[in-house]
Amino acid sequence: MKMTEVNNAVEPSVTEEDVRLLIKRKEEIEEQIKAYYDMLQAQGGVGMDGPLVDVEGFPRADVDLYKVRTARHSISCLQNDHKAIMVEIEEALHRLHATARVRHEKDETKMEATEQSVSPPSPFALVDAVTQGSPAFQAKSLRVGLFRNGQEVHLNLTPRNWSGRGLLGCNLVPLQR
Repeated sequence: MKMTEVNNAVEPSVTEEDVRLLIKRKEEIEEQIKAYYDMLQAQGGVGMDGPLVDVEGFPRADVDLYKVRTARHSISCLQNDHKAIMVEIEEALHRLHATARVRHEKDETKMEATEQSVSPPSPFALVDAVTQGSPAFQAKSLRVGLFRNGQEVHLNLTPRNWSGRGLLGCNLVPLQR
């Protein structure tokens, strides 16, 4: 296989359900680890590195050595599994977001193409006055499409308090249909 073929290989897409399943598996591993830690606490509180022998070097009589060693080993293995699943979750989230980003870009491109070919929606209101110095007069921030003198115009309005009435400084009159 050529190097370019490897670089151009398509990664399998990841769904939200796949990520949820990975997270569920991670939570199961965490529950198992906690159960083993609880068992170690019940065994005289030995934990992961408490001594299993007394001061004279003999096995402690108050601890089930087999259970403790098995629990410690299981915790070590589960911690490795936990690290691996966390990496898997991270990679899956990256792929999921990359897929969503590509899908969003395609949707935007599609929308731009359809916006150009689709007739504009019918108007629902008429601006019959705009006050000098008002936010509507300055035209910032809120994207509004309108027809002015028969031409389609797009403005950005910033609704805000100002010295005049309202938040825009223009009057809207509903159109009769």
